[in-house]
Amino acid sequence: MTPRQRVLAALNHQQPDKVPIDFSAHRSSGISAIAYPKLRKYLKLPERPVRVYDMIQQLAIVDSDVLDRFGIDTIEMGRGFLTDDQDWKYWTLPDGTPCQIPYYVNVRRDGPHWVICSDSGIPLGIQKKGCLYFEQIHFPRMDRPFAEDDFADLESTLGLHQWSVAHPGAHLPLNDKGLAEMSQRAKQLRESTNRAIVGLFGGNMFEVPQMLYRMDNYLMYMGLYPDQTLRLSEALCEIYLATLEKWLGAVGPYIDIILFGDDLGCQTGPLLSPEMYRRYYKPFHKRMWKRAKELANVKVMLHCCGGIYELLDDLIDAGLDTFNPVQISCAHMDAATLKSRFGSRIAFWGGGCDTQTILPEATPEQVAEHVRKQVGILNPGGGFIFQQVHNIQADIPPQNMVAMFDAIRT
Repeated sequence: MTPRQRVLAALNHQQPDKVPIDFSAHRSSGISAIAYPKLRKYLKLPERPVRVYDMIQQLAIVDSDVLDRFGIDTIEMGRGFLTDDQDWKYWTLPDGTPCQIPYYVNVRRDGPHWVICSDSGIPLGIQKKGCLYFEQIHFPRMDRPFAEDDFADLESTLGLHQWSVAHPGAHLPLNDKGLAEMSQRAKQLRESTNRAIVGLFGGNMFEVPQMLYRMDNYLMYMGLYPDQTLRLSEALCEIYLATLEKWLGAVGPYIDIILFGDDLGCQTGPLLSPEMYRRYYKPFHKRMWKRAKELANVKVMLHCCGGIYELLDDLIDAGLDTFNPVQISCAHMDAATLKSRFGSRIAFWGGGCDTQTILPEATPEQVAEHVRKQVGILNPGGGFIFQQVHNIQADIPPQNMVAMFDAIRT
């Protein structure tokens, strides 16, 4: 099987020839830019510029020699963009490591801190001295009375929070010129690789309102103003559907998986009740996921952190094919429970290695043993793509990373 065939077989609940592996095909299966050069050095690979494609999380582009070394079967559509040296500018990571960031990122010093800004100069997030990530500081609709908001200018504020800072590919405008370049770049990537291509769309129904109004406010509004919350979801979905038509019209023929996002869970379970999910979000997830499959021959994946066991039946019913990162350390999210209850109806893109305790704290031998156990549970019958639970963080020993990947197929 080719890597693409391997991934698609697993997503179709067919047993592939070997375990499909994802590493950095989306923004929650990658590696910290601080950790990445340490991994390359451990592997005795030549030094290369560290390129940070996700400024908020500070994730590194994983080069082809590392993907080849670990037998990776996936790639993110964004790797087809910003391929020239002039597309990047120099910056410095929090530990002093020199790196490169996309040319369009608007970042400036504020005393000892870094501030990331919108194109018009509005401060969106701050990375304080000693911190490894940016934190959101601007919530563009926070001061508006939610109960009276008509959402008429909703679309104009969607780009005014830090998570709207674009990753490569998403930096292009959705006009004729931008869509033409997007299509051409995606086509060129498709012709250059046999890996399964993941296209990052977003379409966050539950999270984006938190980014607009601030999380504590929005969670309160969900309880106080149910009808208004539903109206916001309707307005947001209409914007996303219009964007989906343009975006998939340009890249749909060249990707295999479309990635949506919505963190619905926490360590102890869902952040909202199943009843709230069914009322406020499920109809709109269902509408978007159905339309995506009508527009292109794609599988629908949802990035969804946390414990979501109680929501999985509804997510499956809404048309979801797979989800990541399968956070196995959360309540009711152990691999055996998930596989036995849901394994015939949804594919697990993740759950291959716990990153809360095992990857940072265990010995390489213990990491390998843990990975083999997870693979043994999740892989039989297909429906499993290996990835660690979320990104590899800055302090992970490189020997543990290698032990994880090398154990997958042994």
